[in-house]
Amino acid sequence: MVNRNASLPEPDQFTRIVTEFLTEVRPQSAFNTPDLGLALDTDLGLDSLARVELLGRIEREFDLALPEQALTEAETLRDLWLLLQRASQALSGGSPVLRQDLPEQTTGEVQVPSHARTLQEVLQWHGRRAPDRIYTRFYQDQGEGEVLTFGSLLEDASEMAAGLQLYGVSTGSVVALMLPTGLSYLLSFFAVQLAGGVPVPLYPPVRKNQIEDHLRRHRSILENCQAHLLITDAEIQPLARLMRSQVNTLEDVMTPEGLRGTPPSEFPAHTPTDTAFLQYTSGSTGTPKGVVLNHVNLLSNIRAMGKRVQAMPDDIFVSWLPLYHDMGLIGAVLGSLYYGAQLVLLSPLQFIARPQRWLRAIDRYRGTLSASPDFGYALCLRALGDKSLDGIDLSSWRAAFNGAEAINPDTMSTFVDRFAKFGFRPEAMMPVYGLAENSVGLAFPPLTRGTYVDRIDRVALAKMGEARPAHSEGSDSVRIVGCGFPLDDHDVRIVDARGYELDERREGRLQFRGPSSTSGYYRNTEATRDLMQDDWLNSGDLAYMADGEVFITGRVKDLIIRAGRNIYPVELEEAIGELPEVRTGNVAVFGLPARDGQPEQLIVVAETRIREDEARKELVKQVQQLALDITSIPADDVVLAEPGTVLKTSSGKVRRSACQQEYLAGTLGTHRTSNWLQWVRIATGAILPEIRRQMQSLGALVFAGYGWGLFYGLAAMTVIGLVLLPSLKLRWALARGAVRFLRWATRTPVQIHDLDRLPGEGPFILVSNHMSYLDGYLLIATLPGPFSFVAKAELRQSRALEYLLGRMSVEFVERFDSRKGVEDADRLARLAQEGRSLFFFPEGTFTRIPGLRPFRMGAFATAARANLPVVPVAIRGTR
Repeated sequence: MVNRNASLPEPDQFTRIVTEFLTEVRPQSAFNTPDLGLALDTDLGLDSLARVELLGRIEREFDLALPEQALTEAETLRDLWLLLQRASQALSGGSPVLRQDLPEQTTGEVQVPSHARTLQEVLQWHGRRAPDRIYTRFYQDQGEGEVLTFGSLLEDASEMAAGLQLYGVSTGSVVALMLPTGLSYLLSFFAVQLAGGVPVPLYPPVRKNQIEDHLRRHRSILENCQAHLLITDAEIQPLARLMRSQVNTLEDVMTPEGLRGTPPSEFPAHTPTDTAFLQYTSGSTGTPKGVVLNHVNLLSNIRAMGKRVQAMPDDIFVSWLPLYHDMGLIGAVLGSLYYGAQLVLLSPLQFIARPQRWLRAIDRYRGTLSASPDFGYALCLRALGDKSLDGIDLSSWRAAFNGAEAINPDTMSTFVDRFAKFGFRPEAMMPVYGLAENSVGLAFPPLTRGTYVDRIDRVALAKMGEARPAHSEGSDSVRIVGCGFPLDDHDVRIVDARGYELDERREGRLQFRGPSSTSGYYRNTEATRDLMQDDWLNSGDLAYMADGEVFITGRVKDLIIRAGRNIYPVELEEAIGELPEVRTGNVAVFGLPARDGQPEQLIVVAETRIREDEARKELVKQVQQLALDITSIPADDVVLAEPGTVLKTSSGKVRRSACQQEYLAGTLGTHRTSNWLQWVRIATGAILPEIRRQMQSLGALVFAGYGWGLFYGLAAMTVIGLVLLPSLKLRWALARGAVRFLRWATRTPVQIHDLDRLPGEGPFILVSNHMSYLDGYLLIATLPGPFSFVAKAELRQSRALEYLLGRMSVEFVERFDSRKGVEDADRLARLAQEGRSLFFFPEGTFTRIPGLRPFRMGAFATAARANLPVVPVAIRGTR
């Protein structure tokens, strides 16, 4: 309802609130009377956490609810002021929605599809057996949010899958999804899978002033995965159209609504080893890479994680995690689907704008499972006062997963202590470890154990790589969070730089293996080669093990080695981020490679808004003192940068490699271009690619006309020759010459290997894989001497085709009538004994699905009866 008593916003009151807030968070540099034109990030240095605090203070003062877009779209204080004026008649933001009696979940015995081999089978299992059971509830502050049942998910996704088929999506087609959290995302993801495609989740743009970087990063992903179709919503379509002009393989940009209205049809069968989707890594240490995950990987991981946490259909998973991230997509969405559990979804923006929504959703729906990076727990601690949590009860929360980024032991202990009075149990906190290359989860602690923190000697770890227990607290010790034990059927080991396994409590590179492990990165053989070491995979993380438990100490690529000491960027970044004049979470520590006889350098980049020379000099001294205290080594360079300088991934991780590259290039912290100029540059940059694309399409059309004209002209000439020429040898010579001329005239490259391995004299049996209708033409052009193709009898339905193929000595066999098939087999054996070489496609009719199909045994039975050798032929590339 509307809060009629809300005070109307006054400019002086708004200015006072902002001034008080800036004085608290930036005491040495806050403006006395801040100009409304000041930018929230570049001028005031407010990161997302600080924005949340400022918005919360404004809402409490005026008893109004600002729109969530204020967090992402407001760029200046004036933008906030205008949004505040528009919200003066909005719903009150001060009255929380308390837990209420909810309608019971549709009951009935729910079984877990333990024998399912693919995600499609899981979806069909629940959609047909429990169609009225709620799968997802979309959270709303007021009232009960929209719900999606298992039956509706299957029905609506099937309808959209049929629509995708009309746009050419079939087995193996790559389809990118750039959609916000919501019903359309879930339906689109499963629709792509049902249609046989491979979905690629992408994060939608959030900040307008970062649109150019967003386009650049997504363009590289789309080019790598060679997406044919992009599904997005109407608001993002302008950006998507610009992408389409710059990605050659991208044929269409669709909205989910545009795929509706098509009656469901039959969908291709899936196998457990088919690619289920491509999970592109966030790119915190380099260029994003597409992790290939098949159905075996995903189901193995979901089952192993579920076993460790005793997941069941009665669970309720509450999640605000992005659906383009493995933790939110696999852990929450697919995990809930498999176990038939209810999933309560909030969007990341809903959570960031008002973190209490996450906890209130757990309270209202009696959530049992939920997950967040360390950042989410820290945000709740920083942004929520007790008043905003009135009446909350977290006693139903039995597993609070903490993972996906470095885990701060202080965050966990403070969260446990702070929310204990709201029913949160200490044993519910579960720090976990995982990575996209292992689907999502790799190590979990035992259920209800709670947290375990190992305090070790800092010097021993830095100098000798030994995780030696420390006997006392202080600067000489460091705390490392225990992330649990490897999941069942999964292995973890710690190795040195040469690949030799290390003892417990020795730090090294973490490697893993198991059924959840990826086969590699999509279309990136170099990165895949770096990932694999025999049957082990490199995680890229530094760690040690103690009593079988995994303790993560940092990233291999981020580790800085100076004077024989190992320097871990995260620890120094967190300490520097606590300085009053530094933006928390906006510090990057990285190394510069050793060169010219000089050791590796230590570089610190810290965002700050202070501009006075003396204050900046003092801040540099403070940073250097922290570097000495923590690493015993001063930084080689301390860069005090403008807000927005430190580059981050979509999930908020510092991109140290990218910061290093910009530092070396001298572009670190350069002024970010205004929004309108970014759009102009993007549009201008799209003109030439679009012209090139259209020219390529025109060239392809002209070549297609030329090729088909040439083909039909040669076909007509060849048909006449087949009818008139008297001998089989001449007819074969004509056909071979026509095909070879077509190959030459169309510049079609053909490579032939080991042709000299064919038997010299006498008949033999040839067998080959079957990929396309071009296979026959290719074989006629490349293999010497006449031989008889063995073809299916259905081709006889055309009398003209039967006659022409007969003139080429094609032999027909019956595939479905067993009695006639035996007669045909005897006939083929006699022909082989009489000196006729026969060519079989033992797989039968080819399909679009890659890989060999089961063999029919006719070729091998004929060879056995005629006592002839079998010569295998491999064809590649004709599809």
